[in-house]
Amino acid sequence: MLEVIDLHVEVGSKEILKGVSLTIPDGETHILFGPNGSGKTTLMMSIMGLPKYKITSGKIIFNGVDITYMPTHERAKLGIGMMFQKPPAIRGVELQKLSEIIKSIRNTDADVQEYARILNLEDHLSREVNYGFSGGEIKRSELLQLLCQKPSLVLLDEPESGVDLDNITLLGNMIKKILKGEKIKKRHTSGLIVTHTGYILEYVNADKGHILIDGKLVCSGPAKDLFEEIRQNGFGRCENCLQDTI
Repeated sequence: MLEVIDLHVEVGSKEILKGVSLTIPDGETHILFGPNGSGKTTLMMSIMGLPKYKITSGKIIFNGVDITYMPTHERAKLGIGMMFQKPPAIRGVELQKLSEIIKSIRNTDADVQEYARILNLEDHLSREVNYGFSGGEIKRSELLQLLCQKPSLVLLDEPESGVDLDNITLLGNMIKKILKGEKIKKRHTSGLIVTHTGYILEYVNADKGHILIDGKLVCSGPAKDLFEEIRQNGFGRCENCLQDTI
C-alpha cells in the first residue's frame, strides 16, 4: 500500500530524513520507534504532504500512485488519514460540521452521532474543533475525524501522548477498530504508528517495527521485540549500529 523510496527531507535548511526506505503492505500495521529529534514526525508529515517538509529526493508511492509532490488534501481524498501529535484548534468550525464534511468528501457511511457517543464526544459536536479541549478530548476528536474518513492508510503520531490511562483504553480500542477496517476491493487498512510508551502495542496487532535514528532507519523486526530492547537498553545499541554503517 505504501512505499517510501530513499526519501530525503529538509525542514528549513536542515536535512532531517537522510535516505529513508520503507514498505507497508496492504493490511499491515508498522510501529516507528526512535529518540526525540530522530525524524519520526517528519516522516509522517512528509507522507501526509505538509508543505513545511521539503522533499529533496526520493519518492512516496501510495497504492501505485506517485504522491511525492501531491497536495495534502489530494492525499486525504485518496485515503491517507493522520492523527497529529499536537493538532491545532480550528476557530469558527464545529466538530460535527467538520466530521460531516470529511464523511461527504470521502463518501463514507460513517455515523457521526454514534461514533461521538462511543468516544464520549456528544457534548463536543457543537463546539469549535479542539478549542478548549483537554489532551484526551483532542485525541478523541482526531479519532472521530478518522472514523468519518475511513482511510486506507492511517498515520498515528504518538496517540498515547498527554492521555490518561482511562483514555488510553478507549483510544486503543478505537484505533484497533480503525485499523481493522473493511474490505474494499480486497484492500485492508494499513497503519504507521509512532510510539514512545509502547502502550498502543497492547491494542493493535503490529506486524513490524522500525527504529529511526538521526534520519535513518537503522533496523527493523518484530515490534514487541524491538520495544522490549528499547525498554531495557534504550537506543544505545541502535546508535552503535548506526555508527557501524557510517
